[in-house]
Amino acid sequence: MRIAIPSETDQGLESLRSGHFGHAAYFTLVTFDDDMNVTAVESVQNVDHDTQGCGGVIEHVIGLDVDGILTAGMGMPPFTRFTNAGITVYQDATRPKVADVVELFAAGQVPAMDPNNACRH
Repeated sequence: MRIAIPSETDQGLESLRSGHFGHAAYFTLVTFDDDMNVTAVESVQNVDHDTQGCGGVIEHVIGLDVDGILTAGMGMPPFTRFTNAGITVYQDATRPKVADVVELFAAGQVPAMDPNNACRH
């Protein structure tokens, strides 16, 4: 399994998470084996939201060949596009550091996002 986590820097597990996936500077890509052990971590620069728009960011993430995106939150249109592309949206807003939320995710403590919790802005 491979997930994308919106991040402020390219420092991998040491990065701080971004509060808004579309405006994140980077995505930290974390790959897990079948036992949910981390096997790889990679930082990928995001496309520019101001020039590409939210749709460009979504297409960028879809092109990263991930199974899920773990975010603090997102609106319904991106949620729907990710879900339709077969990418599960996971939501956790309790941990600011990538490493900490990865630990929770590996332990099965990060749920799939409930669409009722989508941002309304």
